[in-house]
Amino acid sequence: MQKTVLRYGLYSGALAAILMVFTSVFYSSNMDFENGQYVGYAGILLSMLFVFIGVRAYREENGGTLSFGKGFQVGLFIVLISCLCYVIAWMVVYETILPDFVEKYEAYMLDKMRNSGATDAAIFEQTREMQAFKEMYANPFIRFGLTFLEPFPVGFLVALISAFILRRKAG
Repeated sequence: MQKTVLRYGLYSGALAAILMVFTSVFYSSNMDFENGQYVGYAGILLSMLFVFIGVRAYREENGGTLSFGKGFQVGLFIVLISCLCYVIAWMVVYETILPDFVEKYEAYMLDKMRNSGATDAAIFEQTREMQAFKEMYANPFIRFGLTFLEPFPVGFLVALISAFILRRKAG
């Protein structure tokens, strides 16, 4: 199991990291926060296809049988490795390619509020919240945790679905 989990977890994580680096380079000069999250989650979902492929490979390595529990366990371990790769990639991207990401996001949010006719009080409150977020996000451990929570729910669902679809009793 370890070999399969490691192989497919690294495949998934490598794909997620490569897609993140390419999109970060693309968006570094012209951030598109409106569509960027869709592109990001599409990349995460694409990389999580290796969870399904890995669970299927594990099933085939074990004579074609797989319980839901074992399939979910294999899938979840693949997801954990993939998410770890994703987080490491973001930590590097954040420090090198997008060190001003939070400032650009803050400017985007405030411009969006101004353009939608938000009150000065609402804009002031949003500014205060963004300052608190910037202070929190400056802590690499918190940034690590928040970044881990981006791909993990998607991977968790893919692991559940994969285990359900690929379960097969001996027989």
